[in-house]
Amino acid sequence: MSSMEVVRTERAREIASRVEAFVRTVVIPYERDARCGSHGPSEELVRELRGKARAAGVLTPHILAGGGHLTQLETATVLKCSGLSPLGPVAVNTAAPDEGNMLLIGKTGTDAQKARFLAPLVAGDARSAFFMTEPAADGGAGSDPSMLKTSARRDGNHWIIDGTKAFITGAEGASVGIVMARSNAGDDGDKVKATMFLVDLPNPAIRLERILDTIDSSMPGGHAVVRIEGLRVPDDQVLGEVHEGFKYAQVRLSPARLSHCMRWHGAATRAHEIATQYACTRQAFGKLLIDHEGVGFMLAENTIDLQQAELMIDWCAAVLDGGSLGTSESSMAKVAVADALFRVADRCVQVMGGTGVSRDTIVEQVFREIRAFRIYDGPTEVHKWSLAKKLKRDTLAGLQTD
Repeated sequence: MSSMEVVRTERAREIASRVEAFVRTVVIPYERDARCGSHGPSEELVRELRGKARAAGVLTPHILAGGGHLTQLETATVLKCSGLSPLGPVAVNTAAPDEGNMLLIGKTGTDAQKARFLAPLVAGDARSAFFMTEPAADGGAGSDPSMLKTSARRDGNHWIIDGTKAFITGAEGASVGIVMARSNAGDDGDKVKATMFLVDLPNPAIRLERILDTIDSSMPGGHAVVRIEGLRVPDDQVLGEVHEGFKYAQVRLSPARLSHCMRWHGAATRAHEIATQYACTRQAFGKLLIDHEGVGFMLAENTIDLQQAELMIDWCAAVLDGGSLGTSESSMAKVAVADALFRVADRCVQVMGGTGVSRDTIVEQVFREIRAFRIYDGPTEVHKWSLAKKLKRDTLAGLQTD
């Protein structure tokens, strides 16, 4: 892997350039729009932004005409530009959870499923939700998917699903759902097996109990607690194979972690731009802030962290394109990039002082969003624990062969 060469294509540069121009000129002025609420931009605002993105030819830019997909390395170039505003990924349709759900359905779904569930997502006419995480109070699945409690049992050529889900991003207002449920009884001591199901939303059997008030506010619909009672799903809406849900979760989550890194790299870059401009125009004690070593060094450290994070993203994207990205690589990227970008955002707030903690600029929101990112798609500590287990496994295996 050390000899891997990162090659940026002209196609990716051209698409990324158009996306960046659109985000900077069209999307950023919407950041102060009253329709940006504590649970994300309103449906009206999403439609308006996507209409402008469609007219500008930058809607769903990572998926090509005819259904082809940019390589992951090309996608990295584009998604970093879309992330220059918290509203950017929503506007150009590269946001979570839709981007990851599109990838999963595209890789796993049947032709009929793609026509019914994927096409509206790619067109930007629908949003989706991924129903996996469960409430901690109920002892359900969070970072440990083997604790999955939501059940799916056969009833003729249908499945009946019951359970409670939590932190379900975008459930309010979504038209497409992917529900993950335990599909074996487990009474015989077998290992938990899961199956994924595609569902149309809204559905009377899927009830939103409440929208959580969370630190972040960039994702439409916010994050919901959802109760599923007696949901009937026909066999032809099983996504992939029965009992293979955990495998498909990795198909989705490994690239999705990387996509998060791409988008938030763009946001951290924007925060750094704002903080640098502030430090180059604000004076204190007779000179510009940037000329004070404490401030200048923080901005220099930001530049280093951003460059190192970009290298990690591009390296993992190229490895994924080579077909060999595993959970270890995606875990390393998630940990390294999330922590680096949080340091960047934190320094930006510090450099800007009182202005940094106000909502006069987007820096305050970027700080909140990236703080949440350190937990979403697996907390830093869970990924480190996974890496430590692999180190132990590999080391012990090596000792046995010596």
